[in-house]
Amino acid sequence: MRFKTLAAVAAAAALAATGCQAPGTTAGTEEAGNFEDLRIMVPNSPGGGYDTTARTAAQVMAAENLTPPLEVFNLDGAGGTVGLSRTANEEGNGNLTMLMGLGVVGAVYTNDSASTLGDTTPIARMVSEPETIVVHANSPYDSLEELVRDWKADPGEMPVGGGSSPGGPDHLAPHMLAQEVGIKPADVNYVSYDGGGPLLAALLGKEVDFAVTGVGEIRDQIDSGAVKVLGITSAERLPGLDAPTLIEQGIDLEFINWRGLVAPPGIADAQRDALVKLVEDLFKTQGWKDAMAKNGWSNALLTGEEFGRYIDSENQRVKDILGQLGLV
Repeated sequence: MRFKTLAAVAAAAALAATGCQAPGTTAGTEEAGNFEDLRIMVPNSPGGGYDTTARTAAQVMAAENLTPPLEVFNLDGAGGTVGLSRTANEEGNGNLTMLMGLGVVGAVYTNDSASTLGDTTPIARMVSEPETIVVHANSPYDSLEELVRDWKADPGEMPVGGGSSPGGPDHLAPHMLAQEVGIKPADVNYVSYDGGGPLLAALLGKEVDFAVTGVGEIRDQIDSGAVKVLGITSAERLPGLDAPTLIEQGIDLEFINWRGLVAPPGIADAQRDALVKLVEDLFKTQGWKDAMAKNGWSNALLTGEEFGRYIDSENQRVKDILGQLGLV
């Protein structure tokens, strides 16, 4: 069985609704927004995929003279739904954006959130990336086959860590993997950490036997040799990453995470259009292309109403997967 969720990560800000403005100035009309005050919210802790995407996007936007320097801030809690609630309650505020993704879609279900992504203004789906199955450098496991053998023998005694709350990509991927290799998803001992930073500390501290996380969140530790990659969930190997796919190893599972940007409900059309244009302009820059390559992100650009329809389809897909796995 293969579950595919296209697309990925990113961040954004805003651009003047009428061109010819120098970086650092505000828009010519109130409707287009005051970009001096624009902020990007990250709905989990520093060091995770949302955080990396948002800060990278903001840095590139400023470096490429698309915006003045932007504030990126963290508001973590409940798998991203605390930040989602804040965004949904900021109706009409065109100076706030939130970096989000598949994890927030799932967290709405597992945290019984009163706010949903339907309460936001979709701006852009930006990037996608596969998940990695990783162990610390001194782990006795050198292959996924070895790990799965012991995992099947006693899944409850092998904690697996992820930087997502239940319903997020780091949570869904190991449960789907378990189902594929003959482990009951309900028997998986999943330990949730609020983002990639705390997850990495847990993995290096040997609090978990293995972890499932996005490529971009663990790439530096892979390159330094601090962790070992036993498999990736993409259909094909990633350039520059010496890691086999699950499919190569006889496990018929492909899983792709995505990230994007939303704004509060009720913002002016000019504000929404300016944010969409900013993301589109970001994707034209060499700086962003270089950042995507460095982090193992794929271009998954989808904007405006089309992105909104994609979110609707992902809501149903995640609900179905959680139901199939007996996790809701």
